[in-house]
Amino acid sequence: MAVRTARVGAVGLVAAAALTAASFTSPAAAGSGVGHTQTQQAMDAAVKAGVPGVAGQVKEGASVWPGSSGVGNLKTGQPRSAFDRYRIGSMTKTFVSTVLLQLEAEGKLDLDDTVEKWLPGVVRGNGNDGSRISVRQLLNHTSGIFNYVTDPEFLENGFTKKFLEHRYDTYTPAQLVGIAMRHQPSFEPGSNWSYSNTNYALAGMVIEKVTGTSYEHEVQQRVVKPLGLTATSVPRTASAMPQPSARAYSKLSLQPQPADPTYDVTELNPSAAGPAGAMISDSGDLNRFYAALLGGKLLPAEQLKEMKTTVPVSGAPFSGYGLGLMEFDLSCGTSVWGHGGNIQGSASQAVTTPDGKHGLAFNFNGDWAGDTQSVIEAEYCPK
Repeated sequence: MAVRTARVGAVGLVAAAALTAASFTSPAAAGSGVGHTQTQQAMDAAVKAGVPGVAGQVKEGASVWPGSSGVGNLKTGQPRSAFDRYRIGSMTKTFVSTVLLQLEAEGKLDLDDTVEKWLPGVVRGNGNDGSRISVRQLLNHTSGIFNYVTDPEFLENGFTKKFLEHRYDTYTPAQLVGIAMRHQPSFEPGSNWSYSNTNYALAGMVIEKVTGTSYEHEVQQRVVKPLGLTATSVPRTASAMPQPSARAYSKLSLQPQPADPTYDVTELNPSAAGPAGAMISDSGDLNRFYAALLGGKLLPAEQLKEMKTTVPVSGAPFSGYGLGLMEFDLSCGTSVWGHGGNIQGSASQAVTTPDGKHGLAFNFNGDWAGDTQSVIEAEYCPK
């Protein structure tokens, strides 16, 4: 549920894979792959670099291209399917932000409201002060609040072999925020940018305070059901993956090496990610979601403009971060919008053109190698 750079690391629920597996292209992909040859080649290259398997779809106008490579199960050799469901990690943030922007459009809150107004006493201690932080600053990561994922104890329990002891632990968003409150802020609110999953744990809590129901319920009722996203779910604590889906793999090391043992981390309690990264979906649903969002079907024009107002970001594969939305400036001059999503054993991306008409969503079922940016470049900047 953290930002993913071109090559994946372990910190911040970021990951992607490195165990050699045979390349595979489904008959459907092979039959409809005209114009996406280089995207398929980039998927195959990720598998050759060590990712167990890749699964994705491109939606361009009315046509859908399904692409896959490698395997979904290292024990059985079952190939990946373009129609696999997977944990989408930080793409959850776009759904949560959409709900908050809908609430603003309905006059139920203002993004410039302070966190203290809605969550009195929650952001306090060790230099933290919710009265100086706005809801908007949560959504665009300019709050300065410490990222709970990088707390040493949380990091060890989630991203080393201790994960095997703690994979079913349950957290509430308030508990996740409490972990962050043990630490001083990273900077003064509004003075800088730093990705923090704590921001979205708080955003989920704000949704519940405003509506009286959980963020899971609001995402389901306001986004998932209206768009008919039948492969998308918002689990609270359920550890199993719905079918069809691949297995998810990790090295469970903060400095993973290809020779390290590989662990099946498919089952986990997603409450450790919560509003920052707990959701499950598939590539088709993600393409429909981002197309509807960028196409103006989920937000009024004013709120969509707010969402697309970005803070410049350097040293990342995206150039700017809006309100739960990333802008990617690609090598050929094209810009696309979307988000990355990572959690143990899974690294994903979903992007679309500014008009929402050409979308790409895909997943690596491993968390220690691979380059998602090259897949995006291959689709939108073919040479």
